[in-house]
Amino acid sequence: MASQMAILNRTRSLLTKSKSTNITIKAISTFPFLNQEPELAEPTPTPTPSSLPPNPASGSPLYNENWRNPLPKPPSSSSNAVAPFGLVTRASLSETYDSHALLNMFGDWMASQQWHDVKDLFEAWVRSLDKNGKPNKPDVNLFNHYLRANLMMGASAADLLDLLAQMEHFVVSPNTASFNLVLKAMHQAGETLAAEKLLERMLQSGNEALPDDESYDLVIGMLFSTDQIDAAFKYIDLTLKHGNVLSMNLFMNCVRSCVKQGRLDTLVAIIEKCRTTDQNKALCPSWNLCIFIAEVAIREDNSKLAYYSLEFMARWIVKGEHARPPVLLSVDEGLVVAALLTAGRTYNSELLGAAWAVLDRSLRKKKLPNPESYLGKIYALASLGNLQKAFGTLHEYESAYGDSNQEADDLFCPFTSLHPLVVACSKKGFETLDTVYFQLENLSRAERPYKSVAALNCIILGCANIWDLDRAYQTFESIGSAFGLTPDIHSYNGLMYAFGKLKKTHEASKVFEHLVSLGVKPNAKSYTLLVDAHLINRDVKSALAVIDDMTAAGFEPSKVTLKKVRRRCIRESDYESDQRVESLARSLNFRLGSEVRRNMLFNLDYSMDMA
Repeated sequence: MASQMAILNRTRSLLTKSKSTNITIKAISTFPFLNQEPELAEPTPTPTPSSLPPNPASGSPLYNENWRNPLPKPPSSSSNAVAPFGLVTRASLSETYDSHALLNMFGDWMASQQWHDVKDLFEAWVRSLDKNGKPNKPDVNLFNHYLRANLMMGASAADLLDLLAQMEHFVVSPNTASFNLVLKAMHQAGETLAAEKLLERMLQSGNEALPDDESYDLVIGMLFSTDQIDAAFKYIDLTLKHGNVLSMNLFMNCVRSCVKQGRLDTLVAIIEKCRTTDQNKALCPSWNLCIFIAEVAIREDNSKLAYYSLEFMARWIVKGEHARPPVLLSVDEGLVVAALLTAGRTYNSELLGAAWAVLDRSLRKKKLPNPESYLGKIYALASLGNLQKAFGTLHEYESAYGDSNQEADDLFCPFTSLHPLVVACSKKGFETLDTVYFQLENLSRAERPYKSVAALNCIILGCANIWDLDRAYQTFESIGSAFGLTPDIHSYNGLMYAFGKLKKTHEASKVFEHLVSLGVKPNAKSYTLLVDAHLINRDVKSALAVIDDMTAAGFEPSKVTLKKVRRRCIRESDYESDQRVESLARSLNFRLGSEVRRNMLFNLDYSMDMA
């Protein structure tokens, strides 16, 4: 053993001395021999390209790479070239930022519309590993930012649908906001059918992807733009059923489309459905659109739509009055009169009340309604059979224009202005006439008495309409005896009409002579009624004599009156009188025309010889 240690020491001394020489001496080792010479590495086989993505379990940075459209590699540059700032920044951000920080950064970039940066950073981030060495996994909010960036950069709806499909690879389910971004792309491209199918898919999805206000707004707006009103109405029904809110823009498009297509009943149904929900009952079209709706509804006699349009106008008027400074809006009185007439034709009391309320609010008690407004209200009330309110409106009408300088012939004539009230009084015969008369008699004895010659004239003419001469004469006499009033020209005309209708021409002539003797000036209607009374008795000569007196008094016979006289002349074979009528018509520039067709009916042979 001692000899072995001596040999080892000698060897070490030799090694130290050999540092100055080039002799290489290897030490003896007890370990197995290890070859220290480098070996050439065997060439690694090139992996065959695969269409499948990398395995997620591998932890590769290329995990979740978009293998369909891979990002282009940056071009190689020389050692002195400066790397692009965007590439370096995104690479570093993708490695250091977590999902929450990245979401905040995306929010800042979207505010400044840096869509390209959002898109590139997202694609780089999903290819990178987090601090734990695992692939980054975006949530639905991050992916929605990515979808919005692609949408703002001009991606089509098909591209966005492909991106939605890629969300499954990240185990992320799209929510309502994700689908809305695709619907926006479809809205821009006008893909109505695809949008409907996508909305149906959203309805079949879970709670996270159910359509919201924006979803319905986009799809319904597309349907209205293509005039698919029935389909739009179906989705509006679903919107209101699920408690969503219709936007004002959508409501305006709905109104325009329905009016354009003449679907007024559909528009009424939509408005009524909106009024039943708290979220949509405050919807109101613009002021000009309200006026347009009212004009269309009145033209088509759609009383419900006219009522809703006036209700919308009332909202605008109240809103303008409460504004600071106030904006005083007023409805044109002609439109209100047309609405009142529509209420009378369609027997709609709601439209009547709304029209009068809007007129009263528009005038603001600074001006009285025009006579046409009062007459329109009287007509509507008379059509509805509400005679009590009709005569109450007549009282207001007389209080406003009873002392007017305008001729009473235009304002309170039962043959023209108040004729609807006359028809309503005689609708049920003497029963209604007696009821109205006794009510007027009681009102004349009230604490604040109401006495009206115009109202009694309506009863006189109503009695004449039902051929009741006795009641007409008794009512005429009661004007002075029971009410203490003086008959006017309309009272005498009503009595003349009653006598002439029963062929009592002599009595009608006496009434005419009596009013002239009292100093009452007859009007054109007085002469016309006397002419009619003579024509009923086939007395053409007397009728022409009355026309001469009428012309001398400064009145012109109407074309209708001259045609009646001419027709009687032909049937009585009085050709001389016929020539007088023709010359009078030419002097008045009336073209009476021929009576060939009427004479054919008059001369028909109704015998049974040809049977």
